[in-house]
Formats: sequence, structure tokens, C-alpha cells
Amino acid sequence: MDQSVAVWLVLVAAVVAANLPYFNERLLLLGPRRRPKSAWWRVLELVLMAALTLGLGTLLESRIGQRHEQGWEFYAAAACLFITLGFPGFVWRYLRRGRD
Repeated sequence: MDQSVAVWLVLVAAVVAANLPYFNERLLLLGPRRRPKSAWWRVLELVLMAALTLGLGTLLESRIGQRHEQGWEFYAAAACLFITLGFPGFVWRYLRRGRD
């Protein structure tokens, strides 16, 4: 797999994973349906999705070549990027006007 394809794959996976907790009413995407699902469940799902996306990136990096160790700065920037990518889902769930 080419490096640019791997980068795009991780970015697309991150966009989908960051917005999925806001568009889905099931607990951890597979569990029973909750209406409405609490914000704490959405935060937990967001953290789990970020970890899975980071794992995908690590896996692809190790398959392409040598995996580089990262400091805390990388993980802080990755968390901020993941939260930013999830902003459209947050707006759709909490900030849009009701259907009156």
C-alpha cells in the first residue's frame, strides 16, 4: 500500500469515526437502542473511536515501514484533530433547530 493511500484511508476513517457517535442511537454502535442516548455515552464512544482510529494508523504505519515512537504532543494534537473532525456531527445533534 502506498503511503499517500494509507494517509487518506486513516483520514476518511477518522472523519467517519468522529461523527458516528452523534448519528447513531445504539450503545457502542451495536448494543440496545437508547432514545435519547446521554452525552456521556457519546463521549465514551468518541474516545473509543479515537483509540480505534489511532490503532488503524499505527497498524498501517508499521506495515508501510518502521513505526516511529510518538511523544505526548502527537497524541494531544491527534485528540484535538479528532474532536475537530467530529464537529459536524456535534452541530447536527445538539445545535440544529428543532423541527417545529
